Amino acid sequence: MTQSSTTLNDTANDQPSSSEQQDGRSSTPASPSPQAKEKAKQTESTTKPDPAYAGQSEQSGQRARQSATESAEPGWSSYAWNPADTETIGLFGGRRDDFSTRYHLTRRGKVKRLAQITRIVNQFDALKGLTPVKMRLMFEALGPTFVKVGQILSMRSEILPQSFCDELAKLRADADPMPYATVLDVLAAEYGRPAEEVFAHIDPKPLGSASLAQVHRATLKTGEDVAVKVQRPGVRETMAQDVSIMRSIAKVATKVIRTSQIVDLKGVVEELWDTFESETDFLIEARNLSEFKRFASRFKYMDCPTPYPDLCTEHVVVMNYVDGISVSHAGELVAAGYDLKDIGTKLVDNYATQILDDGFFHADPHPGNIIIRGGQIVLIDLGMTGRLDAKTRSVMKDMIFAVAKQDSPQLADGLLRFAGAEADPADYPSLLADLDVIVKEYGTVDLADLDLAAFITALTSLAQRHGIEVPSTVTTVGRALVTLEGLLDEFIPDVNMIEIISQHIATSKSAKQVVRDEVKSLGLESHAALHSALDAMSELNVAARMLTRGQLRMNMELVGSQEPFQLLSDMVNRLTMALIVVGLFIGSSIVYYAGMKPIIFGIPIVGFMGYVVAFVLGVWIVFDIYFKGRKSKKR
Repeated sequence: MTQSSTTLNDTANDQPSSSEQQDGRSSTPASPSPQAKEKAKQTESTTKPDPAYAGQSEQSGQRARQSATESAEPGWSSYAWNPADTETIGLFGGRRDDFSTRYHLTRRGKVKRLAQITRIVNQFDALKGLTPVKMRLMFEALGPTFVKVGQILSMRSEILPQSFCDELAKLRADADPMPYATVLDVLAAEYGRPAEEVFAHIDPKPLGSASLAQVHRATLKTGEDVAVKVQRPGVRETMAQDVSIMRSIAKVATKVIRTSQIVDLKGVVEELWDTFESETDFLIEARNLSEFKRFASRFKYMDCPTPYPDLCTEHVVVMNYVDGISVSHAGELVAAGYDLKDIGTKLVDNYATQILDDGFFHADPHPGNIIIRGGQIVLIDLGMTGRLDAKTRSVMKDMIFAVAKQDSPQLADGLLRFAGAEADPADYPSLLADLDVIVKEYGTVDLADLDLAAFITALTSLAQRHGIEVPSTVTTVGRALVTLEGLLDEFIPDVNMIEIISQHIATSKSAKQVVRDEVKSLGLESHAALHSALDAMSELNVAARMLTRGQLRMNMELVGSQEPFQLLSDMVNRLTMALIVVGLFIGSSIVYYAGMKPIIFGIPIVGFMGYVVAFVLGVWIVFDIYFKGRKSKKR
């Protein structure tokens, strides 16, 4: 690879790159012939399940191939997908209600899969404890869903010890590859014709193999050098089965142990499925590539692969092949004449643009997804992306800038803006106290010493404790930034991410734009305040009329007074019960001495029953006093 400069290209693109010029090329062969369709059916009937995931049922794999074949109608590939229609594809619409029907889920299948999961967990003696290596091996044995969970956990050092995170990070490395014959079968099922009618050549050796898919280098009939990403058969059905089981467990756990007060298990499962669903629909990745391509065209130093829409399906995505040096190979980059600090600075600054300015960002910036080629940073694998609305971006900017300026009040204000009206007003004193602890710990440290992962974890934990629902996209941003920070710490340690992002925020707007934004914000806040004042005046008018008519009543709630009132109530109840017990004893004694009939054991029945009831109530009072006294001492 030739390299003429030691820094990345700085100026914006004036002309489309060669990869962009490929967008207009048509790579679609003619509609399949009847002989080709018959051959494809024969190929499909001989498809074998992927041995790398023997835990997946052959039935689910057959259903996946059958579904793919049924969708491959003649002429389907001539559909001209317009990349500009990304706003109407419904990527973020509501989830379908026919989840079980869509993924062919049955109660019997769920029970069978749950038994399989239980058997594997028992094989690794998980209940007795897991070492980092055993946990990684267990996740691999459990299949693609748990491999993906392990990959997510590898970025959460606040949840697991660092040794576990380091071991689980190996799950991002190559998995056991699919047999080449399986790859050809999937391509034939997706295209409705043999792969050799679409590609002039496919390299049997994969470029990379992951838990969801693997990538092969290939050449189109028209001569373009491309990368073909092929999804493993049955992966999506297996993931849907696992998520369905997780939903059931989360539903029961939430009801039984009230985990929603600590963490929203159902919300976590739904967010997990959203991630799985988007990553396993390769049409979404193709659209993401097209959208990110338009974004990257503004920066000559940034690029991503160009998709071939006519060859992309739900299980296959085809893009131009990118040949370069991974950012993890620092020695090779230096030898090629690149400036590592320049790469890191531009990468972080561009990420700030993605997250804080554009609102559409690459959510998985691990080293394997960042390639340096021809003076450009090329981001690949856009299966995981995130989106932020304008309000969320504004709050995040203020909070990041507050940390950079060591402005504790502004940081607290940003956190409260996330809380909004969702936090219980009665809990504000505790919320502010916890905020003060975070502000003191993180708002006064030097930027070079700021532990971003710990900072984000502290904010997330605080939100969970106080019932503040932080948008899921914010947690996605947190994971992406933590991943990026880890990459910089390991390969480009001279780059300080927070300093670059804060500088980006400070310089991204002109003075006039800042004034305009502040005037606009002030106008909106003034408008809201005016409406609130008018509402308050209306309420005061109603209260005044009620006061003159003698109808005004006042309800007061003394915060922290519940316990004394409860204690007083318990005392009154015990005193009342004690008086009843005494009355029963006295009344029963009077009946006894009166000798009222009928008599049992020499005691009138009425008196006997009175003694029994009095005895039971007396014992209950003693036990109530004893156990409540012990509970109060523990508190």
